[in-house]
Parts: sequence; structure tokens; C-alpha cells
Amino acid sequence: MKLNVVLFEPEIPQNTGNIMRSCVGFDAKLHLIKPYGFSLDEKHLKRARLDYFKYLNYEEYDSLTDFLNKNKGDFFILSRYGHKSPKEIKFNQYKNDIYLIFGKESTGLPYDFIANNLDKTFRIPTTDKVRSLNLSNCVAIMLYLASSEIDDPNLIFHEPDTLKGENFIDKFKGE
Repeated sequence: MKLNVVLFEPEIPQNTGNIMRSCVGFDAKLHLIKPYGFSLDEKHLKRARLDYFKYLNYEEYDSLTDFLNKNKGDFFILSRYGHKSPKEIKFNQYKNDIYLIFGKESTGLPYDFIANNLDKTFRIPTTDKVRSLNLSNCVAIMLYLASSEIDDPNLIFHEPDTLKGENFIDKFKGE
């Protein structure tokens, strides 16, 4: 089972860059559905994704239909119009690839797509003071929720040895 993040027509390069970084951090594949509101080589995108782009597993599609025709698995749509909390999803019960589908920042996903898939549409609960949360924050929340439930063996619960190492902070005790 593989975690996948699907962005429908993303508009803000900084959000997409942050999502790219989160996908690398959670070992998730990113699916980008055109058109974008930016170029993939834009400087704002590069700043947000930093040097993690070389580790990013991603694919681009010309349309939502193109994406749906090429991918099979269990789809979960995240929208402000969902009637259920994503806490209701039991990710560890699914054997196929999991796709978390998010809409563009300004208008989300097409209304007919949501309406025809309401049983698979979820809303991250918020107060009535905001329409929705930031897209990159929503992706991070959902990646954490899904990966923690499926106990992804690729995730490391300490500072990796490829960086400063598990016991790096221990030398600062008593200072």
C-alpha cells in the first residue's frame, strides 16, 4: 500500500512546494493535475521545496479524468463540503494504494465530482470562523493521520543518522 497525494489544479507555488516536502517526508507519491497557477521551476516553488525535490516521486496529468483513468486504489476526497471527519477513515483496513485528493486553493474540486462521491468526501473539522484551512496544512494533517494509522515502516521516530543522528541532542544535557 502506498500513500498518494493528489492536487487538482494547484495555484500557489509555496503551498505546492511545502506539499512536495511533506510528500518526501511521509514517503508519499504526489500527483499534479494541470493546469497550475505557476511553473514547476518557479523560484517560490523552489524555495518551499528546498533540496528535497530530487527525492520526490511525482506524476503530472492533463485533467482529473486523465488522473482517474490512470490510477486505481482507494480514493478519499478532502473538501470543506464533506459531511464526515477523516477520523472515520480506517486507513489500516485498506490494502490498495490510498489517494488523498485535494482541490485548488480558490475553488476546490469540481462540485459534481464531490457530489457524486460524497461517501468518499471528508472535511477536516474547524470552527465556523474559517471556510477552510491552508491547503499545505491539510495535506500534512492527512499524511500524518494516514501514515500513523498504517504504521509506515519507512518513517523514522528519531533524528535520522543521515542527518545529525539519534543521540545528537544528548550532548547538550546539563548546559
